[in-house]
Amino acid sequence: MESASEWVVAQSIHSLLQAPLYHYIVEGLLVVWIIRLLFFKSYKIHDKVPLTTKEKDELIEDWEPEPLVPPLEETRAVSKPYRVVSGQPGKEIVVDGYKCKNFASLNFLGFVENERISKAATECVSKYGVGSCGPRGFYGSFDVHLELEKRIAKFTGTECAIIYSYGFATIASAIPSYSKRGDILYVDEACCFAIQKGVQASRSKVVYFKHNDMEDLESKLSHQEILDKKDVKKSSVTRKFMVVEGIYMNTGEICDLPRLVDLKYKYKVRLFVEESLSFGVLGQHGRGVTEHYNIPVEKVDMICGSMEYSLASTGGFCCGREYVIDHQRLTGLGYVFSASLPPLLACAAIEAIDIMEEEHEVLFPKLKSKAVLLQQLIRKIPYIEVVGHLESPAFHIRRLKNVSFDEDLKFLNDIVNKSCELGVCLTVASRLKQIELKEDWPPSIRVSVSVKMSDDELQNMAQVLTQAVLYANEQE
Repeated sequence: MESASEWVVAQSIHSLLQAPLYHYIVEGLLVVWIIRLLFFKSYKIHDKVPLTTKEKDELIEDWEPEPLVPPLEETRAVSKPYRVVSGQPGKEIVVDGYKCKNFASLNFLGFVENERISKAATECVSKYGVGSCGPRGFYGSFDVHLELEKRIAKFTGTECAIIYSYGFATIASAIPSYSKRGDILYVDEACCFAIQKGVQASRSKVVYFKHNDMEDLESKLSHQEILDKKDVKKSSVTRKFMVVEGIYMNTGEICDLPRLVDLKYKYKVRLFVEESLSFGVLGQHGRGVTEHYNIPVEKVDMICGSMEYSLASTGGFCCGREYVIDHQRLTGLGYVFSASLPPLLACAAIEAIDIMEEEHEVLFPKLKSKAVLLQQLIRKIPYIEVVGHLESPAFHIRRLKNVSFDEDLKFLNDIVNKSCELGVCLTVASRLKQIELKEDWPPSIRVSVSVKMSDDELQNMAQVLTQAVLYANEQE
């Protein structure tokens, strides 16, 4: 027994002697640290002289708390902080007490006041309530969400569709779902703010091309092709995307989709089209820019759009091939982490699509003719110019001869204010400067046409605008 104990002790000593030196150093440091934790306090109380009551009162009296937010007037670039709208923003709208014809809201098909859509949404509230109370991936998926996705896919002629609860977040989430760091995005310099945010979130290399200039785009694509041949290994894992809008929010121009499709196949680049303004507007059935140019929808890799304009609902959608769209159900941040679209708004969108399908022979030719008529009338007015495609129901008015950004903005605000007094609601388009481009777009007034407007009302609008322009010119 003693010999066994001695053998164990001898083996232990032998093992200790064989251990490397750093082992002893580490264990020694650990022992010292444990002793310090046991016998030393984690903090020290410093001797301080307490303030007297008089000193406390003086400090409190002199203290001025900073405001939680800056004054509203300092956050606005206009002389008036905001305009107050009363009632439903349909064909007619009340702004600051003035009853006006509404040429500011993007209500192209007049669905904001549609009784069928209102009735469908009201009936949906009695069945589902007012909210979904959760993201789609957890407990926020309702049968109407699935139905709406199927209806959008069928209407657009694509394999699959996905809906978001916020129109702005749709393209802003879709872009970073596919394009990552190291990839390349070719973006039109007139892209809307939602695309700008999506591009920024992707952390990809961004190459801006001149607005609707396909020659400039091809020159940038061909330059990249030369670089790819020099580094084949890198180019084989670099994905490239072109991001454009069907109708550009900032200019009213229609993208050159046939040329974009040609460049897509020539340079092997994926094509994303944001169709918030062109969906429910262009084409014989309102299917968007692909139908407008009679191009198969399969040639566009992904189509995104908002349901907040033509469909008079809320939220947005993406549609395309099934494997492309399903990828967003796990990677689209606006889809994964946001509460799903309220069922009543999904029902409203479904009803709006039904109306578009039933009345397409009347709605879209009528909208096109009214857009052409109003633009032709406005182009005759002096001191201003119309910017936008002739068939676009959303276009811009700019000052004909630019003086300076501030002077032009004041000129346009005078037109808006005078038009409001005369019974026509307009608004100056809001834009954020893109730092990468190092220049501002000229200020403009965005005009929206609705099928609900009669030809006489369009004539009256042009007359009111003429008076407002002449008034603003006199104020200079």
